[in-house]
Amino acid sequence: MSGNLYKDHEVSCCIKYFIFGFNILFWLLGMALVGIGLWAWSEKGVLSNISSITDLGGLDPVWLFMVVGGVMFILGFAGCIGALRENTFLLKFFSVFLGIIFFLELTAGVLAFAFKDWIKDQLNLFINNNIRAYRDDIDLQNLIDFTQEYWECCGAFGADDWNLNIYFNCTDGNPSREKCGVPFSCCTKDPAEDVINTQCGYDIRAKPDSEQKDDINVKGCVPQFEKWLQDNLTLVAGIFIGVALLQIFGICLAQNLVSDIEAVQASCFFT
Repeated sequence: MSGNLYKDHEVSCCIKYFIFGFNILFWLLGMALVGIGLWAWSEKGVLSNISSITDLGGLDPVWLFMVVGGVMFILGFAGCIGALRENTFLLKFFSVFLGIIFFLELTAGVLAFAFKDWIKDQLNLFINNNIRAYRDDIDLQNLIDFTQEYWECCGAFGADDWNLNIYFNCTDGNPSREKCGVPFSCCTKDPAEDVINTQCGYDIRAKPDSEQKDDINVKGCVPQFEKWLQDNLTLVAGIFIGVALLQIFGICLAQNLVSDIEAVQASCFFT
């Protein structure tokens, strides 16, 4: 009787090694992202002066690598080792952690839909804070330039937002050569130019508004982002739904494996 009980319960090798294989990729990718983040901080001298992490007024893009990589590392480790060693604690941790992430994503989506104006104000505040810190960090500078070039925008709601930066403002006491200008990423692209003119934004805001639009993108990044979302709503919704389904699938597989392991353990206990 006891032998039949044991044979009736076994751990599914397909589920076990599927979870293991999928999560070892997550684990390695998480380690790679954390490694890139640490290397970037090392190049900027942050690791030799930890207090400088909080000195930047805007967003340090390295944090994106560290946070995303850290979450992926923890999830990948728990799922990979939990499946390989048939450790129910790690598998349950994996399921709960993944469930918390899913819940936070769902909550963020609902709040973003319900409080659109508040989100827009926070996005405006976030962009303006990063405009102030534009010259303080090369990674932040590259991120802002990429954003403005990709969405063909300038500032949060317009080029005048660059008055917030000490190098670009139009005040009489500003000694900077970039006074009353904008970064080159605000400039309209000339297909005939092979080399980027990094001085194309100099003194541009000293001109009348009617002349500025010939040389720079006058639309702000917040309205351009809203337009991009509306134009790509199906794609964005598809990505979110796909990610949510993957998370639910991962939770179900992990819980199924936990049930198999506990059933085998119970059958062995009564053998």
